[in-house]
Amino acid sequence: MSDLKTSDPEKAQESGLIETFKVIIQALLIAVVIRTVLFQPFNIPSSSLVPTLLVGDYLFVSKFSYGFSKHSIPFSPPVFSGRIFGSEPKRGDIAVFKLPRDPSIDYIKRVIGLPGDRIQMIDGILQINGQPVPKQKLGTKELNAGAGYKDEATYYRETLPNGVTYTIQELEKFGNKLGRNTSAYVVPPGHFFMMGDNRDNSLDSRDMSSQGVGYVPYENFVGRAEVIFFSVEEDSAAWKIWEWPWSVRWSRIFNRIG
Repeated sequence: MSDLKTSDPEKAQESGLIETFKVIIQALLIAVVIRTVLFQPFNIPSSSLVPTLLVGDYLFVSKFSYGFSKHSIPFSPPVFSGRIFGSEPKRGDIAVFKLPRDPSIDYIKRVIGLPGDRIQMIDGILQINGQPVPKQKLGTKELNAGAGYKDEATYYRETLPNGVTYTIQELEKFGNKLGRNTSAYVVPPGHFFMMGDNRDNSLDSRDMSSQGVGYVPYENFVGRAEVIFFSVEEDSAAWKIWEWPWSVRWSRIFNRIG
C-alpha cells in the first residue's frame, strides 16, 4: 500500500505538468494564428507620421485587410509567393510593410500612389496624375526640436482624390525640405507609393536611393493600421506602469486610425 500511495502523487504531478505544457503550447499556437491571420500589435518608433501617429503609440494592424503573403507569417518564411485572398491597399490607407531593401524591417506610411499613378511634389504641393491635391492651412505650433532648440510646425489638411482627408506637418527649420520638390514618379505595376504625414521628416518612397524606400511591392504589405490601443509620452516607456497616471496619453487610446 505504501508504494501505491507514493506513486499516485508522482503520477498526478507528472500529469499536471503535461497538461500545463499542453495549455502553453495551445496558447502559443492560438497567439500565432491570431498574429498571422487577424491582428498584430505594432508600436511607433519614429515621427514620420506625425501628427496622425505619435512616437509612443501602440496600434493594431489588421492582417486580413490586404490578404496574406509570406510576410504575414513570423520571420517571412518563403512558403509561397504573391498574395492569397488579396485586396489591394486603398489610397489614403496607413499601412505596415516590409522595407523593400531589407524585409526584416517594418515600416509604416500612408498609401499615396497606386499602380500606374504619376506622383510628384511641386513647391510642397502633392500632385497625383497631374492634378494638385487640395491643401488647406490649419495653423502653426512651436515644437521642441531637442538639445534646447525650437522649431515651428505648420499644419495642413490634404484631401486625396477619393475623399480621404488627413493632416500633414511641415517644419520651418530642421526638416529636410528636398522632398517638397521632386521629379515625377510613375508607380510600376504591382507597386505602391508611400509617404509620411510629417513631410519634412519622413524617409519614404520619395527616396529612390539604395538607402531609401522606393516603390513598395504589393507582396511586402503586412496589414492596415486600424486602432491605437495604447499610447505613452515619447520620453516614457509602456512598461513603467508607475508612471502611467501622467505618461499615458489617455485621450488617444482606442482612437481609430485614418
